[in-house]
Amino acid sequence: MPTAREITDGDLVIAADFGTSGVKVAAVGPTLEILAKSIAAYPLSLPGPGRAEQNPQDWWDALSRAVTDLAGKVDRLSERVCAIVFCAQMCGVLPVDREGVPLRPCLIWLDKRSAQLSRDLVGGFPSVLGYNVAKLVRWVRTANGAPSLNGMDPTGKMLWLKRHEPQTFERSHRLLDVKDWLIHRATGRFTMTADSANLTWLMDTRPGREGWSQSLSRMTGLPLEKLPEIVEGSSIVGELTERAAHDLGLKKGLPVIGGSGDATATAVGSGAVADGALHVYAGTSGWVSGFFDRRIISIPHSFATIASSVGNRPLLIATQESAGTAFSWLATLLGGGEVSDDMLAEFLENVGDRTLHDPLFTPWLAGERVPVDDDRLRGTFIGLTLQHDRQAMVRSVLEGVAFNTRWAYSKVIKTTKAPENEPLPLVGGAGQNPVFAQLLADTLKRPVVVGEPRYAGVLGSAAMAAGAIGWYADTWAAAKAIGHRADKVYEPDCEAMELLDARYARLDKLRGTLVKLYRSSVIPKAEEGTPA
Repeated sequence: MPTAREITDGDLVIAADFGTSGVKVAAVGPTLEILAKSIAAYPLSLPGPGRAEQNPQDWWDALSRAVTDLAGKVDRLSERVCAIVFCAQMCGVLPVDREGVPLRPCLIWLDKRSAQLSRDLVGGFPSVLGYNVAKLVRWVRTANGAPSLNGMDPTGKMLWLKRHEPQTFERSHRLLDVKDWLIHRATGRFTMTADSANLTWLMDTRPGREGWSQSLSRMTGLPLEKLPEIVEGSSIVGELTERAAHDLGLKKGLPVIGGSGDATATAVGSGAVADGALHVYAGTSGWVSGFFDRRIISIPHSFATIASSVGNRPLLIATQESAGTAFSWLATLLGGGEVSDDMLAEFLENVGDRTLHDPLFTPWLAGERVPVDDDRLRGTFIGLTLQHDRQAMVRSVLEGVAFNTRWAYSKVIKTTKAPENEPLPLVGGAGQNPVFAQLLADTLKRPVVVGEPRYAGVLGSAAMAAGAIGWYADTWAAAKAIGHRADKVYEPDCEAMELLDARYARLDKLRGTLVKLYRSSVIPKAEEGTPA
């Protein structure tokens, strides 16, 4: 396997970011500037309530299309590329055989069918916040967290396979996250980076003890032999096989970097990599995130640091289930068809003037994770009247996502004491929309800075590759180069802040009642596929 010193030819890295609806691929140069980019879509299957799956071959075929498109934009692409790196959506579970062939579609992050199994796994008397005290103490001490109650995490999904598809579970040689399968398809190696490993809640993340935990394996009944080797995300983990090279139109033997899940890559690509520096991601889902010099956890509000893929550095992630997806949902609902990026931008641009009496909205369209971990929560319009029109509903949804972000952000700030005086990077597809960017600045009362919002994951992945092949001293030096670029800054507007504060206070009084309502009215066993 080549080392950084041996990689002298080539002036490009190909970085690919696999999201829920498609892959973004870019050719990135030594200064970490994107020279060309391409996007290829793939389908999402929603076969029943709480279920969300994807066919892994669709990911690979989309990558092939995107790289082919890049080759038409970049002169001598194949000759100039010196490494390829992936980041991807996290919390997927894909059982594969010894050859890496999928045994069923992947249960992706959006799949919540295992919610009740997850609650059963972590619960029991005596309990606190839904967790058995003894189990919680062991998990927090070892992994700095525990499986979510909403069924999002791989732990519950693995248990669901074990219970409901036992033959598939027994036949599986490895249980992989999304990026792990892509790495295997590219190199033939079964690997996993620490960020994905941590979220299985089967990894010991204590400093100096990082690795799979036999104790947590026994507690969950999930065998460690079905999990791959944990590798460093900023290292070369393999070479492009002849088959993969043929598919992508690239050179056989091209170094493949370990990469990361989307959360780590986006954090690096935001440029905010100092300890305590936060950023906001608003893509399909959303989160408030940042690196810290220690492990942090908030059990009441369901967020914590995980081991990132680069040196196991603690990365705080406060995840929310719906952000841009709420915008797309409303646009589809009101427009009556598929919504392109251009159509969505136009849809969100003409929103009219905000008023105190606009309807309020909770974007819990897929349940929620932070600061209330419950798959039973649902999206809600509050205060609709005959006088409200299409624009009022659009304003309400935009504001609802911003208010939900503020809800999580306020808990993160209170727990971590992170500084609030620096501009806050906004990344993710929704960050392209100036209306939302300004609304977020007004809602959080903090300047919001936007650079390459949709390609933060691509840039973060490229920074890992840049460190691995010697373009920079390490990932962090490369990330600082990204963070020093000129960007668009949205300053908070005092008049808007006053109105938003009043509306946020109204919603804040209603949230607790809504949470209790949904918890008491949900139909049991939704994870079995029963309509909820």
